[in-house]
Amino acid sequence: MLARDVKTAADAIALIKARGLSHVKVGLFDIDGVMRGKYLQRDKFITALESGFSFCDVVLGWDIKDQLYDNTQFTGWHTGYPDAQVRILPDSCRELPFEDSLLFIAEFSHAAESVCPRAVLRRVLQRAADMGFIVDAALEYEFFLFNETPESVRQKNFTQLQPLTPDWCGYSILRNSVHAQLYQDLLAFSETMDFPIEGLHTETGPGVIEAAIAVDSALAAADKAALFKTFLKVFAQQRQLMATFMAKWSPDYPGQSGHIHISLRDSKDNAASFHDPHKAHNMSELQRQFVAGQQRLMPEFLAMWAPTVNSYTRLVPGFWAPTSATWGIENRTTALRVIPGSAKSQRVEMRLGAADANPYLALAAAIAAGLCGIEQGWQPSEPITGNAYELTSASTQEQLPTTLWQAAQLFKQSEYAAAMFGGDFVCHFAATREWEEREFRKQVTDWELSRYFELI
Repeated sequence: MLARDVKTAADAIALIKARGLSHVKVGLFDIDGVMRGKYLQRDKFITALESGFSFCDVVLGWDIKDQLYDNTQFTGWHTGYPDAQVRILPDSCRELPFEDSLLFIAEFSHAAESVCPRAVLRRVLQRAADMGFIVDAALEYEFFLFNETPESVRQKNFTQLQPLTPDWCGYSILRNSVHAQLYQDLLAFSETMDFPIEGLHTETGPGVIEAAIAVDSALAAADKAALFKTFLKVFAQQRQLMATFMAKWSPDYPGQSGHIHISLRDSKDNAASFHDPHKAHNMSELQRQFVAGQQRLMPEFLAMWAPTVNSYTRLVPGFWAPTSATWGIENRTTALRVIPGSAKSQRVEMRLGAADANPYLALAAAIAAGLCGIEQGWQPSEPITGNAYELTSASTQEQLPTTLWQAAQLFKQSEYAAAMFGGDFVCHFAATREWEEREFRKQVTDWELSRYFELI
């Protein structure tokens, strides 16, 4: 039996015993999409498969640098950081080729399920199912590779870093041929860990690569994206390289996107809900309403697509990132790109998302906004033709927050966010984003020193 054949707890136990494994690895994803986990001894793991296990809920109560939030209600010093219940997902079993072992995804259950990112996506998908839809999705990421290590970047104070390759060489056959072994190893690695890459190419900028992960049902697509972001870093560091998914690591180069492709199918007959060959651009009325929801709720849900202070340095004109809540047909300057095609390929691409977003939350927001549009029967604005960056005026609806703090306030006040994600999650997530902004405001940046130290 292969890891990808595991569907049930019994399958998982049989595979572990057949391979004679003494321990397996279990991991879950925190609010920022960072995978946290541990090794479990075989007997303990088998017990946990059947009845769950406990995991300290501090992983929901600290930030990406393990600093404790001082403003959250779900957990904190006031609760004493108790254990939370966790369930292991047998059908998430993955090979760990560099360890000759197995990995399983877990998610929070019981009370902690209300703020668990994976559970948030599940709730949105249940809403879609109740409306009669099956959701398919694919995520694609841009990331920079550097000839650096975790030690060297700190020694250099994250400055003067050496990218894997120099210059601007998008879609370069030269670059991917010179580094063919690295590309081939990554493609094989992605197949082994079951997040297959259907497209891999250099992007515009030194050392930047884009990977398009194959389409799947939405929850599986999010699992694959979250694992890809985690284990690409492992793959790189084992080769004395480093990968970053920062939204923008340098002001000199374009930011890094995390684009989201979505389509719906009717759960009764499996027909493509977005495709209508009798309408312009094959765009069904349902797809128009879905796009309208994404457009209208983009400002309110922005914190889930742009969750860090750094995210907002990417959202500037002329760097391949949208700057307002616009949409168009095959238009890469807009936030939403409708891609006409056959019943199988008709979809919408959310181009607003950055590579630094939590895949579960980014996908949950993209789907939830569209479902709201269908429920409310909304209609989108006129599609943008030409360069969306040249728009001199945008309606109030199209304006996006320009800081994480602004985005968090809109999210916290959104009735649609509360309805789709749950009030507990909205309260918790908004507080974590406010914390992130406050942590940034404590800092004195190199820009400030250069600008003010001598002359002010």
